[in-house]
Amino acid sequence: MKFKRKHLTAFAAALVLIAIGYMTWNYYSGSTVTPPGPGQYDAFAKCLTQKGAAMYGLKTCSHCADQKAMFGNSFQYVTYVECSEQQALCNAKGVTAVPSWEINGKIEVGVKPLADLSTEIGCALS
Repeated sequence: MKFKRKHLTAFAAALVLIAIGYMTWNYYSGSTVTPPGPGQYDAFAKCLTQKGAAMYGLKTCSHCADQKAMFGNSFQYVTYVECSEQQALCNAKGVTAVPSWEINGKIEVGVKPLADLSTEIGCALS
């Protein structure tokens, strides 16, 4: 009985994760609609943009979707370059993997915790 219960629990958890992943991907893959209402990190996202930070990504990148989700509605204020649409710019900047961040003129690869971005750029996380 325990064997079946463990498998059923694992299967249910996998289905939930797949559903969440699908909804996240579906939301961020090509959506050009600005999320409604103010976000928790609006001032922080605007500061990143003012200081020249930019995120490079792809619509089909799940890690890019994770990074965007960290900002919530505030992501609309982050400078974002979609590499599938601006491949020449991404190549010129030296973007070899996504998500990538341009911070202080350097390209850094990977999902960045907001606290790390705050420290590196000097923008208050508010």
